[in-house]
Amino acid sequence: MTPASALFVSVLAFFSLSAGSAVMAQDAAKPAVAGDSGTVLGDPDGPLTPEEKAEKEARKACKVDLCRAFHSKDASGPDIACHVIKSWRKEQLAKLVSKVKITWPYEGAHCSMDLNVKRADLVKAMAEPKAEIQFAKHTVTCSIASERKGPTDFSFELTPKVTFEDGKAVSAKAEWGKIEAPTLIKSALWTATAADNTVNILSGSIVEEVNTFIGKRCDEVKDQWAAKQ
Repeated sequence: MTPASALFVSVLAFFSLSAGSAVMAQDAAKPAVAGDSGTVLGDPDGPLTPEEKAEKEARKACKVDLCRAFHSKDASGPDIACHVIKSWRKEQLAKLVSKVKITWPYEGAHCSMDLNVKRADLVKAMAEPKAEIQFAKHTVTCSIASERKGPTDFSFELTPKVTFEDGKAVSAKAEWGKIEAPTLIKSALWTATAADNTVNILSGSIVEEVNTFIGKRCDEVKDQWAAKQ
């Protein structure tokens, strides 16, 4: 797996309904530093930078809304629409891709997406014994920071499909679409997406992230989504 395709997988993991995930601060970790280039430096598990804190706070309302839909089984109200932003530290990405035995030669990255989800679909996923949910097409836009070359921008489309049984995701397919990127990154992403569209190698990662969000991530904001409106 190339570094670019590894980032691609990590972005998918974050945006597979895990809008509320964030780096957790640890008191013993050393401070991080945010540079002018947009690169986020420091311990991958260190305290959040002001930028990361702002992103986390901006994601919170979306996270609560998603969790409320999953757990309240009430389909009334508007569909869920929110702009989601996530910064990845260079050290976070290096730690992530090391799990698949490759290195990360780039700096940090910033990704964003306009998330649109039908509230009734999330209620259906949890309420019915078996439900296949076809989500709308989404475009994810990312920028890889570089102090020497400046930022490198790219985007890709995905139209996720997730099958739920008894309130848990059991299978998934990303269904990748158009890619806009510089030649080197586009080649890596095209290879990864073509393979996944054919043999669905990322299904397990999507399933794990969705179930983690429904369980652990939603528990983090249970007081908010469980409160009477």
